[in-house]
Amino acid sequence: MFTPDLLHQAEALLALCRARRLKICTAESCTGGLVAAVLTEIAGSSDVVDRGFVTYSNAAKHEQLGVSEDLLGKFGAVSAEAARAMAEGALARSDAHIAIAITGIAGPGGGSPEKPVGLVHFATARRGTATLQECSIFAGLDRHGVRIAAVKTAFGLVKTQAEAAGFRDP
Repeated sequence: MFTPDLLHQAEALLALCRARRLKICTAESCTGGLVAAVLTEIAGSSDVVDRGFVTYSNAAKHEQLGVSEDLLGKFGAVSAEAARAMAEGALARSDAHIAIAITGIAGPGGGSPEKPVGLVHFATARRGTATLQECSIFAGLDRHGVRIAAVKTAFGLVKTQAEAAGFRDP
């Protein structure tokens, strides 16, 4: 189901988090749970993966993660602000040390000149530090390609946070 390369990236991320005694959680919109799915494809991932939120609709973002309706109305679900609120909401509602949030437009429709197909916003929240954000446009990819590219980017962002976190007490 998943490519060997993607599974290798997941294994490496899990090993890093395991070595540093870090738990992670996901808050996913356009990826529909793919980050959590790839991570949990690896046996033993339960010692690292705390939980995953699939919040595809605005109502789910609000109800499950506490993203304010005003924020969603002002900036939209596909925005840096929404990604930040999703990551911070997931972290607050979990036992994880690091949360990754993803929201975007996977296509083939739904894009606009301001928010084209392939636009994906990411945010990583780590306890005790500022939330980090990143935005990518995966132009020219089909829906599946955008979603897989987003998963790979998410793995890289969580890796950066995990490497910066240092080690945790048992």
